[in-house]
Amino acid sequence: MQRRDFMSALPLGLFAGQLPAVTATDDQKPLAPFYIGPSAEPLTPGPTGLNIRTRVRSAQTNGQFSCVEFAVAPKKMGPAPHLHKDLDELMYVIEGTASVLVGDTVYQVEAGGWHLRPRGIVHTFWNATDKPVLAIDCYFQQPFEEYLEASFQTIPAEARKRGLAMDSPEIRKMYSDLQARFGMVGFPEKRQAIVDKYGLK
Repeated sequence: MQRRDFMSALPLGLFAGQLPAVTATDDQKPLAPFYIGPSAEPLTPGPTGLNIRTRVRSAQTNGQFSCVEFAVAPKKMGPAPHLHKDLDELMYVIEGTASVLVGDTVYQVEAGGWHLRPRGIVHTFWNATDKPVLAIDCYFQQPFEEYLEASFQTIPAEARKRGLAMDSPEIRKMYSDLQARFGMVGFPEKRQAIVDKYGLK
């Protein structure tokens, strides 16, 4: 499937009546138009099998939302099941098919499809197919791109700099503090059953 222009595929009126109107206050600048061109290089899953790239930062939208592109390798498990206390997530799949677990239901989100993961519900995603998945997540109520950048980039870089293993107590505490900051509750004990059932890595 050819890569689609995310913004042109956004359904008109998708958020009509769903989000409160945001107006500039004395300490908030009015929203300014911006354009983000196509990336010079396509995003790939990389050596870990799961990779991200921030496309729209929360600061660019006065905190209304942010968008992060992500790529998942074939037969790759995503994060352990978890929930967000305050964050809603909207996924748009560009290429491939993402499996998304919300509660007890697994959705197969094909290219061109959308999926909403509301706050307070345990969820995760994975790629059960033999082809990579490329998708965009939109995050509402929080600058969640900061969480992902810390998880994928800042904390691993700190671990390498200090010569620490990723499962060392110091690095585990960094991730625990990060999850607490963003109101995340993880259920790592639920991960292995999904890996085994779908033959994931």
